[in-house]
Amino acid sequence: MAETRKFTLSPPSPPGSLPRAPRRVSVPDMHAVYRAENLFDAHLVKDALEAGGIPAFIAGEYLTGGVGQLPAMDYIAVMVPESSLAEAGGIVREVEAGLAEARLAIDEAGDLPDGPCPAPC
Repeated sequence: MAETRKFTLSPPSPPGSLPRAPRRVSVPDMHAVYRAENLFDAHLVKDALEAGGIPAFIAGEYLTGGVGQLPAMDYIAVMVPESSLAEAGGIVREVEAGLAEARLAIDEAGDLPDGPCPAPC
């Protein structure tokens, strides 16, 4: 289920002119295509979408600082315009599959050492 948000912006007045009543400019509806567990996952999805030519926005990115040390659950969403919704779904599924595979590999590796891993020479 996609979440819809509608935003409006007022263009600035030209320099040296008197202020005028704001004129509303409609911004396309944005839909949440991915709910992230953390900012790293959100940025991976956003970067993949932008690499595919889809404009993306991370909603709630700066809210994580407001919750302090508590985990930020359901605050972070990657949003795309309605016109890119269908194309974005495929890219998001690819990134989710890669993340699931990486998490499974980490779980199978078992106990990882704390600190930096030694690099091969």
